[in-house]
Amino acid sequence: MARPKAFNRDAALQAAMALFWKQGYEATSTDDLLKAMGIGRQSLYDTFGDKHRLYLEALELYNSSRVAEHGANHSDDASPLAALEAILFAIADADPAAHAIGCMGINAICEFGQSDPAVAAISHGSNEQMLTTLEGILRAAKAKGEVAANLDEKQAAQFISAILAGMKVREKAGDDTQQLRAVATFALDSLRAS
Repeated sequence: MARPKAFNRDAALQAAMALFWKQGYEATSTDDLLKAMGIGRQSLYDTFGDKHRLYLEALELYNSSRVAEHGANHSDDASPLAALEAILFAIADADPAAHAIGCMGINAICEFGQSDPAVAAISHGSNEQMLTTLEGILRAAKAKGEVAANLDEKQAAQFISAILAGMKVREKAGDDTQQLRAVATFALDSLRAS
């Protein structure tokens, strides 16, 4: 009869996610993970498979929580453009410790590019979800007259997605809140109805 697990799987996954987010995949050893997760080697293999599968699960968890967070931030806003501003300013206003480690999703893209098909698929999927969220916000902003009537929501969502990614890279590179807010404001101003 198998022994029951003596650890909380969700807490262990959260700990692995935090470590991968901070250090990246290559710089994180299995021993680092075991220590952070508070589990033994066999428990890691029995529960998560291997380091790579654990990373993929942690990346999925990170990406899905971030996309859901962005979607929740605008659902009840009277001003869709204000919701978009909140998403952009949340990056700019993050504490300096968050700036130093950046975004796990963007870090994964920078570390792997297209070299790992599984990572690329997760990144592509979360980008598609984010684009759908942004398109919805922009469609609502258009309906309220906050953006130009002829705005192409799909192209504008891709533009904002690129701005978000760029801001996340720049925050990791050391840009401060004021610099990041200036980028966000410029992007928002380019969308506003005249």
